Amino acid sequence: MTDSQGLIGARYRLIEHIGRGGMGTVWRARDEVLGRDVAVKEVIPSPDLTGPERDVFTVRTLREARAAGRIGHPGVATVYDVIEEQGRPWIVMQLVDSRTLGAVVREDGPLPPARVAQIGLEVLGALLAAHRAGVLHRDVKPDNVLLSKDGRAVLTDFGIAVLEGDSSVTRTGALIGTPAFIAPERASGGPAEFASDLWSLGVTLYMAVEGRSPFERAHPLATLSAVMHEEPAPLRFAGSLGPVVFGLLRKDPAQRMSAHDVQIHLRAIVNGTEPQPTAPIALPVPPPRAPVQAAGTV
Repeated sequence: MTDSQGLIGARYRLIEHIGRGGMGTVWRARDEVLGRDVAVKEVIPSPDLTGPERDVFTVRTLREARAAGRIGHPGVATVYDVIEEQGRPWIVMQLVDSRTLGAVVREDGPLPPARVAQIGLEVLGALLAAHRAGVLHRDVKPDNVLLSKDGRAVLTDFGIAVLEGDSSVTRTGALIGTPAFIAPERASGGPAEFASDLWSLGVTLYMAVEGRSPFERAHPLATLSAVMHEEPAPLRFAGSLGPVVFGLLRKDPAQRMSAHDVQIHLRAIVNGTEPQPTAPIALPVPPPRAPVQAAGTV
């Protein structure tokens, strides 16, 4: 149990809040057995859940730990331990000294295209590693991308991840994910697929380089409608990143840019070998032709 000093599992001492989201609170904590700082995610179920739904919620949380634990990649935060205490799960993870990409954009403004391309490469590498382990993330967004002090991008929060072979444990009819970042095929009720994570990566890159969301509206339903039916506003600052962003934001997942092509383009941008897009050349307008007179007329 948690003691008056904030000790979890007789081992992890809670120090301070470092993050908060829809599924709970993240603490900086001290592992008193190994003498290292860790991140502890306190996962709090919604108060409107029934008893059986709370059990399902716990299954989802354990699945998060199992999903992240299966992925060995420097771009994925490592899960160390899972504890069930006070009737809810606590997930002990690698502590990444970082700010989220979302916080950086909100507080400092949009990032240069080359920096966004580097972040995109690292997040894509994490998604590919997850996919090889049979895992889809389903909630890729700037607030789930950590930018460490050494410059690395780390993908976190596999709280709604899907494991291949797992049955669905979400509430019937519930839309899982963040509306502005959900792919059209999921917004219309279809299943998640790897291309859906690529779409969310495209929205994340758009927001990072432009400083605004392409689909966010005043109401969640309006946001979902924009995702499904509206094209994003033209890019102002993306430069050579533009074709990648729009390639990822194709409504039809079968037409979406592949991970392989995204990697090639992003590497070229990072290395400075991607040509800058040019404006279309306006062709001269030919002069109007003189009217042709019929034979025998004056």
